[in-house]
Amino acid sequence: MRIFTIGYGGLEPSALVRVLKERSVESVVDIRIWPIRASMGSYVMSKAVEKGVQGLLARSGIAYFSFLELGNPFRELLDWKDRYRRLVNSAGDLLVERLKDIPDPLCLLCAEKRPEECHRSILAEFLSQRGHEVQHLIA
Repeated sequence: MRIFTIGYGGLEPSALVRVLKERSVESVVDIRIWPIRASMGSYVMSKAVEKGVQGLLARSGIAYFSFLELGNPFRELLDWKDRYRRLVNSAGDLLVERLKDIPDPLCLLCAEKRPEECHRSILAEFLSQRGHEVQHLIA
């Protein structure tokens, strides 16, 4: 499976779509624990599929999936990286199981611009260790 990651922080919606299209991304998997509370309105998960992040991606032919189970429940804690890594190391296979049904190349989406400051880097490390090709995208 070919997997990218990206954080939309500071990105205009058109720039996000451009970067995804340049990599021929078929599907975006939203790994935010609260996608209905996006700080930038274009990236909120809307109840109406033609609006919000779903509509933005659909208009570009990119499928959208929200996997709350891949969100970071520890993000408010100082030791969130250690805690999230322990969660992924103990239950990662179960947490990422649904990814195998998603058309790839796929892109894990979160809000944090820098991968090293985001839980997606821990997921990327886990997926790489299982033989998947993972690349962080920065626009």
